[in-house]
Amino acid sequence: MNVANYPALGMQVMRKTLPSGLRICVVPMPGFTKKVAYLMTDFGAIHTDYSLQGEQKSLPAGIAHYLEHKLFDMPENRDITAEFAALGASVNAFTSYDMTAYHFSCTEHFEENLSLLLEFVTLPYFTPQSVEKEQGIIAQEIGMNLDAPDMRVFENLMKILYKNHPVRVPILGTVESIGQITAQVLTDCHNAVYRPENMFLCVLGDVDADTVAALAEKFFPENHTAVPVRVDRWQEEMACICPYIEETMEVSMPMFQLGFKCEPLPKGQEALHREIVGELAAEWLFGESSELYLRLYEEGLIDSSFGGGYETVEDMAMLSCGGDSKDPEAVQEAILRQAQKLLSEGLEEADFLRMKRSAMGRRIRGLDSFDSTAFRLCAYHGMGVDYFRFPEAYQAVEKEELVTFLRQTVTRQRMALSVINPCKED
Repeated sequence: MNVANYPALGMQVMRKTLPSGLRICVVPMPGFTKKVAYLMTDFGAIHTDYSLQGEQKSLPAGIAHYLEHKLFDMPENRDITAEFAALGASVNAFTSYDMTAYHFSCTEHFEENLSLLLEFVTLPYFTPQSVEKEQGIIAQEIGMNLDAPDMRVFENLMKILYKNHPVRVPILGTVESIGQITAQVLTDCHNAVYRPENMFLCVLGDVDADTVAALAEKFFPENHTAVPVRVDRWQEEMACICPYIEETMEVSMPMFQLGFKCEPLPKGQEALHREIVGELAAEWLFGESSELYLRLYEEGLIDSSFGGGYETVEDMAMLSCGGDSKDPEAVQEAILRQAQKLLSEGLEEADFLRMKRSAMGRRIRGLDSFDSTAFRLCAYHGMGVDYFRFPEAYQAVEKEELVTFLRQTVTRQRMALSVINPCKED
């Protein structure tokens, strides 16, 4: 195991790459009874196109989420959730735009639970009957999302912000796209993307790192078959497609999501640096302690539902905010005016240092949560970022970078507004 120490955080991380290509990260937490394990694959909703031995492949939208559901099926009617529960563990999974992760937490029987996690994720078992049944279940889930205003307002924004990037397609896919998924399609997909060199195992707790590596090696032998290559078709101009979209739904007052297109992040530590710049710029512009937030709140244009920040997905980034408002367009105009005001007045050094300390303090407090830390390690792993180096990343940010970010980003050309309006009374 390679050992890395992070004195600023008082933490140590042990890493190893197995002969199969699987990368392992163990964060020892001596004295704690809780243990968590996350097994992540670098395959999310946006990864639908790749080439294999020169042949182009295209997967149906929603297959990453579909596959996540079906991997819980086991031969001989084994109930994998019940098996974890019998070992005192809680198991779950999630699919995001750019990754899928399976995870459990426990206080005892850690090795047995880890073996169970590695077993069911690496053992695809799909029958035509179960796959067909799942289509109905996921179709209902898609229907529920279509009826959820908070989902609609976000997904509508993605459709008018992005022309090529698959973030404009819902994570669940559509009823039509999941109808193309069969047991064979799932099997082929699993074989192509659930490969050890495309996966990452992250463990936090009072555990033995060598034991974790030995268990993983049992389930991830070397694989000498051809490796799929992703097809990148996501080049985007910074101008949005359309500045406004609205829809009518059963809501008590208008709901909005405002987005500003940003340049995608690079790979490596520079990604963390630029993310922190975006995070601090969002705080300066419309954070809860900002001048704008307090003024809009006092004027009744926003309420406690308002929030925002800097968001990233592989090959895309945006500055966004949203919530309920009696006049979303007035909020949009106020944000544009406030950005210009901040650019003309500049940022006081004391305010800048306060924001940096506050933001870094939130990240440090977040390390108290094993699940939050494991999630971040998985997410940043896909970006090629050593997440525990975030203290030095904060130190390196200069206030002029926030000014440059706002000047480039908060413009009408990069801006789009999605609104859900209440149904009109008869």
